[in-house]
Amino acid sequence: MTRPWIEGRFEENVITTTIEQAINWARQSSLWPMTFGLACCAIEMMATGASRFDIARFGAERFSATPRQADLMIVAGTVTYKMASRVRRLYNQMPDPKFVIAMGACTVGGGPYFKWGYHVVKGVDLVVPVDVYVPGCPPRPEALLEGLMRIQDKIKGQRIVRQRDGGKMPDELPVPHHSGYVDIEEPQVLREHQKITG
Repeated sequence: MTRPWIEGRFEENVITTTIEQAINWARQSSLWPMTFGLACCAIEMMATGASRFDIARFGAERFSATPRQADLMIVAGTVTYKMASRVRRLYNQMPDPKFVIAMGACTVGGGPYFKWGYHVVKGVDLVVPVDVYVPGCPPRPEALLEGLMRIQDKIKGQRIVRQRDGGKMPDELPVPHHSGYVDIEEPQVLREHQKITG
């Protein structure tokens, strides 16, 4: 007995992939940032989620109000010593795997307040591990979207398989190109002016 409704149905639409690539694709396409703004950089983060820049194009439109449902912390603004313990507590409450973007000059290195202020932490990387730094005072929404794409590249290269001796395979960390395009399949091509001589 033949079933004509099955014959030829998947001829041109067959997609083959590995479980690892499918999981990484699903994770990078559905990042949930935490609603977490500390200072003026939070205004630019809100603009990134608005209709003009539309962070929903990258699957990150669901800003979570609780750390237990978020996998991306965007630290936007000045981190003071009083707030550092709260930042660390929120980071610890996020489920693994989790990622951190340090947004703005104050978050990256203390900013203009560090030199004369005794209350500002010199970089949020002293409190939580940072994956991507987005400099600027304040950085434009396009810069935050670029940082989000670098997080997605990092997720794309993560490995979940194990070696034969029981150890975990190393992640394929992408090397960003000056154009912003990252391709982890092709080796990095050094131009003549990029080669180290002498």
